[in-house]
Amino acid sequence: MEAPWAINNHNTHRAKLRFVRVRWWRDGAPPPKGYATRSPYTCKELTLDMETSKDKKDSDAFDVVRLVDDLLARATDCGASDIHFEPTADEMQIRFRLDGVLNTVETLPSLLRENVVSRLKVLGGLLTYRNDIPQEGRLASNGDGTVVDRRLAVFPTIHGQRAVVRLFYDDPALADLNELGFRDKVLANLKQLIESNGGVILLTGPAGSGKSTTLAAILRHITRVTPGKSIVTLEDPVERHIRGVTQVQITPQGTMTFPTALRSLLRQDPEVLMIGEIRDAETARIAVEAGLTGHLLLSTLHSGTPSGALLRLLEMGVEPYQVTSSVLAVVNQRLLRKLCEHCRRKDSATGQWQAAGCEKCFGTGYHGRALVAEMLLMQPSLREAILAKSDANTLKRMLEEQGHTPIAVEGCRLVEQGITTQAELDRVSA
Repeated sequence: MEAPWAINNHNTHRAKLRFVRVRWWRDGAPPPKGYATRSPYTCKELTLDMETSKDKKDSDAFDVVRLVDDLLARATDCGASDIHFEPTADEMQIRFRLDGVLNTVETLPSLLRENVVSRLKVLGGLLTYRNDIPQEGRLASNGDGTVVDRRLAVFPTIHGQRAVVRLFYDDPALADLNELGFRDKVLANLKQLIESNGGVILLTGPAGSGKSTTLAAILRHITRVTPGKSIVTLEDPVERHIRGVTQVQITPQGTMTFPTALRSLLRQDPEVLMIGEIRDAETARIAVEAGLTGHLLLSTLHSGTPSGALLRLLEMGVEPYQVTSSVLAVVNQRLLRKLCEHCRRKDSATGQWQAAGCEKCFGTGYHGRALVAEMLLMQPSLREAILAKSDANTLKRMLEEQGHTPIAVEGCRLVEQGITTQAELDRVSA
């Protein structure tokens, strides 16, 4: 089914399209309240009208300003974390990332691609005349305070410019470490470790798994429990402003890189350091040395498993004895989509809950996300294995023998409770 269009102020005599308000819903699902169309026009009919118009100004009369504003507003109403404007050979797809998964919500005619991206550039303070280079900027936050930051990235492709707007919401629940969803044992261990006067705590997981949110909650917890500590963060970019924390914007392509900033900050002797991500060997080496010299260092590392994060440090050139002496723990986490409470249904044959789809969840069958995590503490047996430079399979067998609970088992607990589905767990764990 083609996405319907609601067309306002359509002058049939002059054949000008002044404004189109995009309306969408998933195939087979009823439109949300207030999303009914007011015109029989479809995407193809609209494109035909614009292409057959003899006056070029007809397409310019299309109110792109209100169209873009409408898309941004509806993305906020849906709770989308990203808005993707993706050009193709003959159209532009608009996709919202809802609960971590992209959903195509509308298709715009190709004639609007350049104007839509130009409008986003104006909002983000970018160079509208440069279409051949990547650009990044920020859009002004919405007036109601629900979105604290809107970050824009534009990238040239063979079909035009691709734009992505990331939305950051002010959610008080995500600011509290106790409310993130860690199991009691993991939460207790984590609270105990962040009171240490030195060492390294690593968070691992793919992009979009909530690592930055967890780090921000940890820093807020430290400022609340042990006020007066000197806390400095190095981030690229700074995503959330945290009261009581000195935050530094890193420029990887400039002079203020992670290694340069970290090396200089250590001379100021901060008590707690947070690095947005350990990306290279030099940053890894300095970070480990900081943990060895009386600084509590928090950072993220892209790895599928906790043991894999330790092995990656070794691959970056960090000595095994430095890893075992500095790393306190590795937390591996994922975010699973939660079943929509309004439409979930139980399969009579399998007894498992399944996603259905309704107006509340915009036809996806899921609404909200749940945290699932595992923690690997640096135990004596693990230290010996790291010093012996054991491979990943050896570490995995050793952890299984010691009764370590992997993240997949934690996810199965949520499936059994009807919070999520096995398909969602398989998607995230793959």
